[in-house]
Amino acid sequence: MKFSIQSRNDSQSNELKELAKNYLQDFGLILDEVEPDIVISIGGDGTLLHAFHNHVKRLDKVAFVGIHTGHLGFYADWKPSELEKLVLCIAKNQYKVVEYPLLEVNVCNHTEISSYLALNEATIKSPNVTLVMDVFLNDRHFERFRGDGLCISTPSGSTAYNKALGGAIIHPTLQAIQVTEMASINNRVFRTIGSSLVLPAHHTCKLKPVKNQTFTMTIDHLQLDHNELDYIIFKVAKEKVRFARFRPFPFWERVHDSFIASE
Repeated sequence: MKFSIQSRNDSQSNELKELAKNYLQDFGLILDEVEPDIVISIGGDGTLLHAFHNHVKRLDKVAFVGIHTGHLGFYADWKPSELEKLVLCIAKNQYKVVEYPLLEVNVCNHTEISSYLALNEATIKSPNVTLVMDVFLNDRHFERFRGDGLCISTPSGSTAYNKALGGAIIHPTLQAIQVTEMASINNRVFRTIGSSLVLPAHHTCKLKPVKNQTFTMTIDHLQLDHNELDYIIFKVAKEKVRFARFRPFPFWERVHDSFIASE
């Protein structure tokens, strides 16, 4: 089996990276940063996002597992003290693969279409003025949005920026995406739905600019600048992210431990 390790690059994460690398190589596993079978993320959920995008072209061939060196994460669920136990499980191939849906983003600029995948979410904002976008659901006009921006998230990303915006938390096995507003303008003249929209896998959300603006988009931690967009289409991707699961870790238990349980 081939492995690679993504570190947050703080001292503790780098120390664990070296330990994990030595342990795994002692068991005969091969370090391969280009075509690994399993990627170990050491840090936090942001570290795993970096690992995901580093291997986004090989999602059907790689599985991810995370060790958190800070607070408990939704993707990084192993403790540093459990490193040796995790290494043994990997070496003995004692894991099953679980798959979660991703967000596909298609940005059309005249005749050019750029495609991206997001593990957590994509956002679109206008940096200097109010964002004005026509929102289409399944190619039918739904509303004209005015506000700070829009966030389109995956179920596994619903606990991140989406939750901070007041969106719903969705179980990560559901094949869906969620559209959540950022500070929409609602008054006697302008109206938006004002609630998050949860779309199933066979639905699409298209955003079409009403006027020429410079748009700032994010795909997880990546920032993109686009001018003169024709439209953007969001939908559940055909590709999925694969996680190596070594033991049960119920999603709602993770939600409770992250947002409700006290230290």
